[in-house]
Amino acid sequence: MDLLQKGAAEIIRLSDLRERLEDSRKTGRPLRVKAGFDPTAPDLHLGHTVLMRKLRHFQQLGHTVIFLVGDFTSLIGDPTGRNVTRKPLTREQIDENAETYKAQVFKILDEKATEVRYNSEWLGKLGYEGTIRVTSHFTVSQMLERDEFHSRFQAEQPISLHELLYPVMQGYDSVALKCDVELGGTDQKFNLLCGRELQRHYGQKPQIVLMTPILEGLDGVQKMSKSLGNAIGINEPPAEMYGKLMSISDELMWKYWVFLTDLRQSEVDAMQAKVAAGAMHPMEVKKNLAFQIVTDFHSYDEAKRADNNWWATVQQKMETGDLEEVRVRAAHFWTSSDSRGRVAKLAVLAGLADSAAEADRKLKEGAVRIDSEVVKQAHILIPSGTKRTIRIGKRAKIVYMYFPVAGDRVAIDNRPGLYEVVSASYGSLATVNLLDSQGRPIFTEQVPPGVLSPA
Repeated sequence: MDLLQKGAAEIIRLSDLRERLEDSRKTGRPLRVKAGFDPTAPDLHLGHTVLMRKLRHFQQLGHTVIFLVGDFTSLIGDPTGRNVTRKPLTREQIDENAETYKAQVFKILDEKATEVRYNSEWLGKLGYEGTIRVTSHFTVSQMLERDEFHSRFQAEQPISLHELLYPVMQGYDSVALKCDVELGGTDQKFNLLCGRELQRHYGQKPQIVLMTPILEGLDGVQKMSKSLGNAIGINEPPAEMYGKLMSISDELMWKYWVFLTDLRQSEVDAMQAKVAAGAMHPMEVKKNLAFQIVTDFHSYDEAKRADNNWWATVQQKMETGDLEEVRVRAAHFWTSSDSRGRVAKLAVLAGLADSAAEADRKLKEGAVRIDSEVVKQAHILIPSGTKRTIRIGKRAKIVYMYFPVAGDRVAIDNRPGLYEVVSASYGSLATVNLLDSQGRPIFTEQVPPGVLSPA
């Protein structure tokens, strides 16, 4: 029961489910468990897989799982969560979407042990007389008790007659399939209970209803939906799927562990306790989640590549993302004509260390990185005109190395006026011309290159 109850928001009734599971064990007759999916869009997303994974739990326990394609009910359009009437799909659109569903669902379910059915098999043959007989078991007042219909009625918004038929038709699916258990989201409760009601009228044991919560999308607020732009499609490329999963909040991560993996609730709780105690970092847990889900829908190797790509991208953003860029005068850094200088001096010039001694200590500790690489040597080559990212602990800056060259327009520290470099080389004074307002040289002088900066 731990596996079946994992992630369930409500079971009607739990005692009935226990009783029917026990009867199944004694008689050897597997339960018939179904979940219906209307093919209203060509691709499934992770929100759809919550029910599929629950179907697999029953499948793993040896029960008969029915993946019901609502090709007939799609012609009506499920009014659940809608404040306006859905636009009907064409038969061609429905058939095309249904085929893609079949290709995707077996990424979770065992194809050989899954019964795939289409509700057009019985609803398409029901006819006018049959429809009248089925609908006679419900009243208009019962239909208006449904939240969506009630609110639209109160707001004097239109309710199409065919919409009232949807929960009745879904209920009749359970009669036609002689279901023991039906799975659905909490927003489907009215429809699911219609199935129980109709089964009573047709002399069948009322099905057990197992409902799962609605899975929030990437925003952590609204129901996962492609139309809202917050969904993760199960056919999305591995790297894209991995990246989206890494973007969710830490709070939402735990719901995804419960509803999108096969870990038992007790295992998820234990992992959550480790994070709370500081024994595991939330980032590590989220990476494990993303890796597991990408593996489930693609492969281990694809997940490994996606993980490596994501980490490389993040590292690059950490190094170059919204970092402050500072100009370092090469004359203050270089200690030789080959553009080399002390790493400790660079850290001080970049404002990442208060003293060379402190920087040297960090260097020995392995806490200094330049362009993502741990620096071990005391000196490093940085030519003029190049940018390097230097990081010490959590602090980082982009360093732009500058040494004046002939033709540069420059300023001299603590002096007014615009100058042009005539010549400059390491270890020698630079020759510069003071320019007038027209850019013509007034006089020439020599100054240390370390006092020059781009104008």
